[in-house]
Amino acid sequence: MILVTGATGHLGANLVRALLAEGQDVRVLLKGEAGPALDGLAVHRVRGDLRDARAVGRAVSGCEEIYHCAALVSTGSGRARETYDVNVAGTRHVLAASRRSGVRRVVVTGSLSATGWRPGVPSTEEEPFYPFAEHTPYTVTKMLAEHECAKAAAQGLDVVVATSTAIVGPHDYRPSRMGRLLLDFANGRVLLYVPGGFEFVSVTDLVAGHLLAMRRGAAGRKYLFSTRFHTVGEMLDLYAAVCGRRPLRLRLPSPLMAGVARAAAPLAARLAPRHEPRLTPAAVGFLRSRRRADCSRAVTELGYRPTSVARAVEEAYACFARRGLVDGRRRTTAVRGRTPGAARRPADQP
Repeated sequence: MILVTGATGHLGANLVRALLAEGQDVRVLLKGEAGPALDGLAVHRVRGDLRDARAVGRAVSGCEEIYHCAALVSTGSGRARETYDVNVAGTRHVLAASRRSGVRRVVVTGSLSATGWRPGVPSTEEEPFYPFAEHTPYTVTKMLAEHECAKAAAQGLDVVVATSTAIVGPHDYRPSRMGRLLLDFANGRVLLYVPGGFEFVSVTDLVAGHLLAMRRGAAGRKYLFSTRFHTVGEMLDLYAAVCGRRPLRLRLPSPLMAGVARAAAPLAARLAPRHEPRLTPAAVGFLRSRRRADCSRAVTELGYRPTSVARAVEEAYACFARRGLVDGRRRTTAVRGRTPGAARRPADQP
């Protein structure tokens, strides 16, 4: 039996499908209703909250392998306590229950934001996290979750951290930040963009990375998974190609957007603490940093082979279209056959 936490999230929904396709017996831990993410899937459903150690223990009992993908993802500060309780205490509960139950291996999903970074230098698994910079509660909690993994490994649990970059691809039911941007673009609600760049990972690649980490990873090790670095402009060109819309050319300078986001953040946190704005100061900061990832450890030790962000965008769009979330009447320009990317626009500058 394999347990997957966060099975209704973007990664989890794809990982569950991959495991079922292999003929695996899958159990999922659900806090609430699964919604369409698990519709028609033959999984064992266990109700419980990651913050409840007993509920986690019941979900873990009898499982041989665990993929702990669940996390509260937020780039704001309005839900700091909840983010800590889910991401840190919840991870501690999963690891403790796994140790008590004799689980063979736990793969915990990490975040590139919690990996050390220096300007102009691609991040590696060995780059130490610098704690004195300005970080979001999410980033801090994902760093602390990795610390919980290190503690559990020291106590004898076989645990591996599979670190994700920005995910793109199908079965994005909530949807994610990148999924919402694709939907907004497809439906004509994006008029300008903030320049920058980040590492993006096809959800297919990230699932493959998690499976490789479970089967080939070294106990106690951390692995970074990315498909390719893209600027925001390049990503929007990919969106334009798949949506049949004109590429955006109007850019809002990132320093200006950072100032607007910073000024609006306190008011947004007071008026709507549970609402996640599209462009928080942290989100703008991530884009401006143009952070890159070095996945050579995963390539060398696991046999990881990244594929295509463009293909992931196509699959994401097709999945949204099948669910009726794309207004086909808004398609304006046939751009199929054109090669999207930096070649058709100047490189994004801050």
